[in-house]
Amino acid sequence: MSLTLRVASYNLHKGLSTFNRRLVVHDVRQAMRALEPDLVLLQEVQGAHHGHAQRFAHWPQDPQYEYLAGEELTAIYGRNANYRHGHHGNALLSRFPVRRWDNHDLTLHKLEQRGLLHAVLDVNGWDRPLHALSVHLNLRAPDRRKQLALLSEYIQAEVPMHAPLVLAGDFNDWRREATPFLSRELGLNEAFETLHGAPARSFPARLPLLTLDRVYVRGMQIETANVLTGAPWAGLSDHAPLYTVMTRHEAH
Repeated sequence: MSLTLRVASYNLHKGLSTFNRRLVVHDVRQAMRALEPDLVLLQEVQGAHHGHAQRFAHWPQDPQYEYLAGEELTAIYGRNANYRHGHHGNALLSRFPVRRWDNHDLTLHKLEQRGLLHAVLDVNGWDRPLHALSVHLNLRAPDRRKQLALLSEYIQAEVPMHAPLVLAGDFNDWRREATPFLSRELGLNEAFETLHGAPARSFPARLPLLTLDRVYVRGMQIETANVLTGAPWAGLSDHAPLYTVMTRHEAH
């Protein structure tokens, strides 16, 4: 029996356009709903910002993660970066019930406050719960190597080896170091490299050249892996979203 999972990963850029000129979170919500995803892994989600709430007339009353989830999805939020006017972090939107979740700190210094948001989901028809993780790593390569090691240690401790797993987010991995490490340490496969032979070019959104974002899986087969470019996505965040379809084969 094959069961399909539709997954999107997106650096939201705090719901603002490139250079923070326009509020685009409403457009993101509309575009994301059209995908009808089962699972959305988000980075740079604005939990609160008092200055932006005053600047933009249509700033949502609800936190961005709850606004994007609407009534169809369940939202959880991992607060990572704190500052005078608010905070931001990773988020996860799920069509499935959340059994439990944890926000794991990956911060190495105050300039880049990062985290790993981990949720355990009960997927209808699956014999095992799905472990979904949204991550955002640092810009400097030495920092990313340390964070990949921390990430690996966390997953080895918290995720059973035979459990289905999706790990996605903004790895800032233009050096392409993450995949061989995560394959060796955790047995993960990257969706775009599996189907297309190379990671997705997702940054900048208007002309994607750099391979910063990833979708890693274990215990599932990748069917589709697309970078969402063009309208409406090109005018929203500075990153292009990644959209993947995967299947898990259950024995009955």
